Amino acid sequence: MSIIMNITAENYNFLTKFDFQISASRMNLSLSNKTAIICGSTQGIGLAIATELAQLGAGCILMARNEEALETAVKALPVTALQKHGYLVADFSKPDEVKTVIEEFMKENTVHILINNTGGPAGGPIIDAREEDFINTFNQHLICNHILTKAIVASMKKEGYGRIINVISTSVKIPLKNLGVSNTVRGAVAAWSKTMANELGQFNITVNNVLPGATKTNRLKNIIQSNATKQQMEVEKLETEMQQEIPMKRFAEPDEIAAVAAFLATPAASYVTGVSIPVDGGRTGSI
Repeated sequence: MSIIMNITAENYNFLTKFDFQISASRMNLSLSNKTAIICGSTQGIGLAIATELAQLGAGCILMARNEEALETAVKALPVTALQKHGYLVADFSKPDEVKTVIEEFMKENTVHILINNTGGPAGGPIIDAREEDFINTFNQHLICNHILTKAIVASMKKEGYGRIINVISTSVKIPLKNLGVSNTVRGAVAAWSKTMANELGQFNITVNNVLPGATKTNRLKNIIQSNATKQQMEVEKLETEMQQEIPMKRFAEPDEIAAVAAFLATPAASYVTGVSIPVDGGRTGSI
């Protein structure tokens, strides 16, 4: 069967104009003149996100407890739009310290993007967890997230632009084995995030969660080593078994997680809010 199209001069002009409009309406991924605070950003996923945001033009303020590592990380960030990078020193196990540091910074600065990202607690069955394990992890994650958001949100409202992105875990969809404390607190952060998204959307501030699967970081390495020891298995064998549970048959690279977080930070993601996006190679068994 053949299809014959009669294209008149008028139709041709319309199609040409339409084609030009499509070409001109590319996604806006530029973060020029935007400032981002990235927590837990001296290594792993946090550093990968900072690198991606800097590549898109954002000025990046790294936040972590190790000043020497922060200095090294900042020097390695790309400069693509004459932006300036810097760092803040704060220990997320000490919420009062985080509050003092961020409130002082916000007295003279504007922030458009906040990446909440903090290392997870030690693994183990939930029944073996101590009460203080939950309290410490809750403070390190949800309380610090809340402190940072409260300090920054006025700046976002003033600018009419805000992106709050929480790096959590796929455990908010389906709890992971032997990560009892982490599963519990990550779920609380996801609920906090959804509630915050509902309240802040009217100000053009989006709040979303990125849920990394097994990613090549020091944390994954430590978890595998610990589980291998407990199960009296070789590390390589356990790694292979874990990868076989992933449809893509491999662990993620940190920059693959960073790419999703960076997109959510851009103007192109202006109507995406209140969602939790697994980046796990298809492993999570929910729709």
